[in-house]
Amino acid sequence: MTTYERIMSVIAIPMGWVLTFLYDFINNYGIALIVFTILIRACLFPVYISQIKNSAKLKEFQPKMQELQRKYANDKETLNIKLMELYKEENFNPASGCLPLLIQMPIILAFFVLIRNPIAFISDPQMIMAVHESFLWIPDLSQPDPWILPILAGLATFVSFSLTQTMANPDVGGTVGMMKMMRFFFPIMIVWMGRAFPSALTLYWFIGTMFMIGQTLLMNKWKERKGFK
Repeated sequence: MTTYERIMSVIAIPMGWVLTFLYDFINNYGIALIVFTILIRACLFPVYISQIKNSAKLKEFQPKMQELQRKYANDKETLNIKLMELYKEENFNPASGCLPLLIQMPIILAFFVLIRNPIAFISDPQMIMAVHESFLWIPDLSQPDPWILPILAGLATFVSFSLTQTMANPDVGGTVGMMKMMRFFFPIMIVWMGRAFPSALTLYWFIGTMFMIGQTLLMNKWKERKGFK
């Protein structure tokens, strides 16, 4: 086990336990991966709710922010200072939108080392063999799928970013411009990575992103009816 794998083992070993339990119960590695992904997304739901509330809070003081942007349109340095003062006054953290991704990244990295070297993190021999099972058109989930799954994952990522962009708040330090760029760049990167990484990891990303799309659509409907306080 490498030093990196030892660090990731803090997350990878418990993930291996959960995945083994699901496989023993379901007896299908692909479906176990899907259930595993949904469980992780469900655990991240409170973080997602926090992000939505933060977004709603930003919209509340949007007029103040737009006024500052007009007033200091030719003085970016002063504008940034005034925006920071406004965020502090409103108890708003502009970096909070990155929180779900920051939390998810260690999970993805740990899952990658788990799938790449299962024998280091899983003690069940049957489960170690299961990582090589086929699923749907994929002959071996431990190997990359050359096209179909990576493209599906890329399309799902594009839709997810598009939904986020339609809900985007006014440009905060160039975040809207960055989102527009990421809307196209990130899906391409997902396709490229999906063609190189184990299919199990790409399946995790695809299912997780589809779950997030459904979650976003449902939350939008709920926001229209209830709103956030």
